[in-house]
Amino acid sequence: MCLALLTLMSCLFLCLVVLIYKDVRRTDLPSGVCGPAKLFFVSINVHAVFRVALLLEKLGICHKSKIFRVAFNGIPPMKDSRLIIKDLVFDEVPVRLYCPKTSTPENRRGMIYLHGGVAIFGSIRGYERVCRYIARESNSVVVSVGFRLAPEHLYPVPVLDCCTAAIHFLKNAKDYGVDPNHIAIGGDSSGGTFAAVVCQELVTRVDLPRMQAQIMVYPFLQAVDFSLPSHQQNHSVPMLFKKWAIRLGFEYVTGKISNIDEFMRNAHVPEDMRMKYRKWISADNIPEEFKVRGYVPEVPAPFSEHLYETCQPVFEPRFSPLLAEYTVIEQLPETFILTCEYDVMRDDGLLYKKRLEDNGVPVTWHHVQDGFHGMISFIDYGPLEFQNSRTSLQHLTHFLESL
Repeated sequence: MCLALLTLMSCLFLCLVVLIYKDVRRTDLPSGVCGPAKLFFVSINVHAVFRVALLLEKLGICHKSKIFRVAFNGIPPMKDSRLIIKDLVFDEVPVRLYCPKTSTPENRRGMIYLHGGVAIFGSIRGYERVCRYIARESNSVVVSVGFRLAPEHLYPVPVLDCCTAAIHFLKNAKDYGVDPNHIAIGGDSSGGTFAAVVCQELVTRVDLPRMQAQIMVYPFLQAVDFSLPSHQQNHSVPMLFKKWAIRLGFEYVTGKISNIDEFMRNAHVPEDMRMKYRKWISADNIPEEFKVRGYVPEVPAPFSEHLYETCQPVFEPRFSPLLAEYTVIEQLPETFILTCEYDVMRDDGLLYKKRLEDNGVPVTWHHVQDGFHGMISFIDYGPLEFQNSRTSLQHLTHFLESL
């Protein structure tokens, strides 16, 4: 019995090693990316977590999201004597508030921060360092939102939680020492998606103070075209592979996923919809300098009615904010967008930048030439911090200070 168990465990371990090795072999580390050796080390660990999570799920031990959440919570930071940190609840949504201890004669500016993680993992705890940094460096009150996650709570529950928390903060800002007319909302990756959605949802609310700005760090913004230049150039660049992004994104909507390869080739999009949104979502709207690393227009896979029916919610602006109508876009507040050259989602940010500017919305854009998806999460992680983690967040805090 013990020998059989040992043999089984050895086989599972060997399979795990082989799968991780294959993932690593498929990983692309461009020569221009920041800290390639360090990124490679981090990437190996991410692959290991991903494969262990999938294995445990297949064995019926636990859902893979639980492993993701434990891993990406990271190591808790030490206490910070420069901040007052409180755990609160905004209309049943848990939040963590970070307030600088320095005195000020008037109410501070505020920022609502929505974490990344494809609404499947990520947490207040996992973004503790990011929010502390923003609060300290911009002298702002930062509210980190602990929205509910999929697959327990599928789309649109997480983004509705973000709306609930934002509305509460706007209505009660003075109770937290914040000027209600100087509040920004932002986030990274899917948190940037949620920030865009919340701004769109609240832009017509005359009963609330107007959101002063929106901040998006390498956001996901559309699910119509997965063959843009950045999808081709960076499909296997850490920290986010194209296939993972699509798999996790559709799991957030449906709770399960199949036919990933067909999704990757845009088989879920009917021709009339593709033509309707071409004016907003097209490689033609991407500046030529972002195609120099190679781009070949792809022919979409044959349309699949089944896939379309499965994933219809991805065409809603709550999931794909790039699809919002002109009447919404033109009312949006001043915007900060950060994009990274080696990010599979780079072109979503570039397309949203163009839509905003075409509709008269002021945009501050910062492009990190050696950047990759997920880089700001390494802030204050000692030797694991990347040089562009700090410089990118400095651009964000300078924007906040300028408001």
